[in-house]
Amino acid sequence: MDLPSFLWLWKIAAWSMGLSVTAYLLLAVTGGWMFYSRKTKQPRPSGLRTTHYIVGGTMVALVLLLLAIGIVGTLGQYGNLGHSVHLPAGLTVVGLVLLSAWSATQIGPKKPWARSLHISTNIVLFLGFAIVSLSGWVVVQKYLP
Repeated sequence: MDLPSFLWLWKIAAWSMGLSVTAYLLLAVTGGWMFYSRKTKQPRPSGLRTTHYIVGGTMVALVLLLLAIGIVGTLGQYGNLGHSVHLPAGLTVVGLVLLSAWSATQIGPKKPWARSLHISTNIVLFLGFAIVSLSGWVVVQKYLP
């Protein structure tokens, strides 16, 4: 396909990536706030947990949108996948985001392992977002004239 026909797709991807990173940062703030409230035994603000879940669900949707755009755009441009480290980096981020979301749904008094899995996954996700951002920048340079 012609590159200009894909330009709108790359714009959506750029916005989705920016919003995903913003969501990640908001999740770090709200998650840190919940963690602090828990450790200091202070009441947490009403709606903080709900906000954390909504922003997390939004991030999951954005990352899945990025996955779809990456597959469609790369197949449309090259006819196959696997032209750079961006594919395994992106798939790793998708896996980490899904693991984080799943572990969040498991957190509770009867599953003490879930909270540490959730937090650990999100720490590793920071590195994953950094790698996928940098490799994505390299990929985008291939598409620009």
